[in-house]
Amino acid sequence: MKTLVRFSTGMTGLDEIIDFLRIGDNVVWQVADIKDYKYVVDFFVKRALEDHRKVIYIRFADHSPLLSPQDNVTTYFLDAQNGFESFSTQAYHIITQEGEQVFYVFDCLSDLLLSWANDLMIGNFFMIMCPYLFELNTIAYFSIIRNRHSFKTVARIRETTQVFIDIYHYNQKFHVHPLKVWQRYSSVMFLPSIKDGDRFIPITSSVETVRLFSDMAAANLKLSKRHLDYWDRLFLKVEDLLTSPGEAEEIQKMIDLICRIMISREPGMLELARTLFTLEDLLAIKNRLIGSGFIGGKTAGMLVARKILLTDPDMNFQHFLEPHDSFYVGADVFYSYLVQNGWWKLRMQQKTDKGYFKAGAILKKQMKDGEFPNEIKDQFWRILEYFGQSPIIVRSSSLLEDSFGNAFAGKYESLFCVNQRNPEQRYADFEDCVRRIYASTMNEDALTYRLERGLEKSDEQMALLVQRVSGTHRQDYFFPDAAGVGISYNPFAWKKDMEPEAGMLRLVLGLGTRAVNRVEGDYPRLVALDEPLRRPLAGMDDMRKFCQREVDVLNLKENAFQTLSLFKLMSDTPELQMAYMGIRDYETDRAIKKLGIKDQKAWIINFDGLLSQTPFAHVMRRMLKKLEAVYNYPVDTEFTLNFTSDGKFKLNLLQCRPFQGLGSVQEMKFPEHIPTADILLEMNGNFLGGSISRNIKQIIMVDPTGYVDLSMNQKYDIARLIGRLNRQIKDKDQCPVMLLGPGRWGTTTPSLGVPVSFSDINHMTVLGEIAYADGNLMPELSFGTHFFQDLVETRIFYIAIFPENKDVRFNSPQLSSLPNMLENKVPSQSHYGSIVKVYDVDALNLKFTADLISQHVMCYYDHS
Repeated sequence: MKTLVRFSTGMTGLDEIIDFLRIGDNVVWQVADIKDYKYVVDFFVKRALEDHRKVIYIRFADHSPLLSPQDNVTTYFLDAQNGFESFSTQAYHIITQEGEQVFYVFDCLSDLLLSWANDLMIGNFFMIMCPYLFELNTIAYFSIIRNRHSFKTVARIRETTQVFIDIYHYNQKFHVHPLKVWQRYSSVMFLPSIKDGDRFIPITSSVETVRLFSDMAAANLKLSKRHLDYWDRLFLKVEDLLTSPGEAEEIQKMIDLICRIMISREPGMLELARTLFTLEDLLAIKNRLIGSGFIGGKTAGMLVARKILLTDPDMNFQHFLEPHDSFYVGADVFYSYLVQNGWWKLRMQQKTDKGYFKAGAILKKQMKDGEFPNEIKDQFWRILEYFGQSPIIVRSSSLLEDSFGNAFAGKYESLFCVNQRNPEQRYADFEDCVRRIYASTMNEDALTYRLERGLEKSDEQMALLVQRVSGTHRQDYFFPDAAGVGISYNPFAWKKDMEPEAGMLRLVLGLGTRAVNRVEGDYPRLVALDEPLRRPLAGMDDMRKFCQREVDVLNLKENAFQTLSLFKLMSDTPELQMAYMGIRDYETDRAIKKLGIKDQKAWIINFDGLLSQTPFAHVMRRMLKKLEAVYNYPVDTEFTLNFTSDGKFKLNLLQCRPFQGLGSVQEMKFPEHIPTADILLEMNGNFLGGSISRNIKQIIMVDPTGYVDLSMNQKYDIARLIGRLNRQIKDKDQCPVMLLGPGRWGTTTPSLGVPVSFSDINHMTVLGEIAYADGNLMPELSFGTHFFQDLVETRIFYIAIFPENKDVRFNSPQLSSLPNMLENKVPSQSHYGSIVKVYDVDALNLKFTADLISQHVMCYYDHS
């Protein structure tokens, strides 16, 4: 309970009307002109300074300053153009720093519309600031311009504040009309009053009151769109421009404005959007938008890429592309979710160094159980009613995602809604997906990623892309014929005569989840688009060993995402287009028959029919090069493929983002005569990245033979130990470290590798996966996956080492003569010294060199 202490507004008559100000009051003035707000501010500040109060002026608007520079008034300048979160964070930190018993004057909130373009975020800002200022026992002045905001925004502000007062000029007289005065009451407090000298005289006559408000209402009739949000009024102007086209310059200005507030703030994507999109395009996007604000990086990339292809004069991509059918949840809904569930203070704690991970974990947990405003729920229902029982996918599309330089690949959730139950259950599933994706912004890997890339203080809102799943009903299942990843530059040209510029694909049967994620014991088809039928591995045995064995589908009967064996899928859905998807495996057929299994045919998924009998490879190559040309940058895409009833195929372009490369394409030179004893590793191909040369200071190696014999818990111990060693690397440029281990790093199955998270290995310079046949530990060349993007963006060079291959020289026993530094690094884990070896090779001048052109890799001691 606040102590009852009265403070003056500086206007004696007004003090009498509202029974003075109280500690904690936020006072909102609704005015027709900023001069009226300045008028009451001058009285307030003059009196505050006379009472020796600390006065803070928060300056952010384009209107004339409310206060001139003067002693005992501190002015802070904020830039609203940096976005809602940055602006709100700055203001929050100022208020925190200034502490209690401070008097504040804020510029007019209505000016924030120029930067944020919607009322919702102004209401959110006030809902953050008002309770916090109340908590700190301050008194603060705010203002809004009458008829500039929607009824709903004004109602939210009035509901949140302690004092809300209208100011009118009528018949050249100054009127005030208190609409809310918290915890105070008198018989005339809420009547309009006329200023008369120092007094305010309540209008008690019904005749005078009716005359005043009738004239005000008549003036407001000209503003019939007042109840609309500024955002909606802006798009009404777009409709007007389309109905009665204006000058080309006027249209382009509107396109630029809409792109800046809805498409992107990232310069590269913004330039593409403003060049490609028409007003019709932007209005079509808005008509599929839930809430307001940015559509996010993933959505922007998809829409821009489709526009590039559909307007290409040289090729009829429309013939090959499915129409897209998506909705977008605006990024402002994310902030409203945080604000209205009362989590902004926790959000501010998470933005500090101390609370970055700790408060993030708490926020993540709470965000899974929040409530959405009713108007957002109504619009969510609109999405579900539109899609009916068609499966949908809710995908993350944050502001920073899929931009030039930051992919955020796999950092945030994307979730399927199989959408097969009754409407109420389907709605509950959808809302749960939205919450989980919002909560994923606080995932440890996502926070680590932002921290490493200097984005921990950046405005990171989560928009959403809601797409109809591309595919076909097949018995109880739903999935596309094929899906995959397409990259316009092939970082894995495994033969010298291949053209990296031709691009590559990572192709799977069924849902594309197996193409973008590292999956256990399964291998997608890698396709070099200059030679589509050429494989990295040769022979039937290799083809059988390194192929897809399981398929991801949506089970309509179970209303769930499911992974099926290819055998199971083939028996349940015999209508698959297998002539395009694979070849018969007669050897396995014979083995099946010997087991007494009837009517079961074995296939090897290799897509040779698709690649040789259709124009698919040609279309994908043209598509990727077209996108690369307009982006002026290599691109990374996700797509699905479905066959129509006449045997033709249709592509659905789901995602497009700038592709991040590693290293260079220049030729690297190797010494001509290196003694065998000086070569630690030599191999051809099986690496990820371009040409690099690094001096290695330290090697961490997990011994494959010892690792295989560990228990499950001990294997997780090893993963945590690697994480501790990783965190000891303070500067990877000053101390390049090579990490070697059996099978797959980051696997979820410890029997297949070391189950680290990416934040456990993110400081490494070279990451090596060692094949160990005795333990069934096998690397996976994950080009095009989220794992691949992580390695590229954190500048980690990847190698897959197959010691049994005849062209691989791996002299690991050579390292055993060096002392193991594990006990010095992590004394409490020294009992794992036989498994985890830490070698200091700084004095040995160990050089790691890879040449993209020759596909040659060497790690050797350089005595030159």
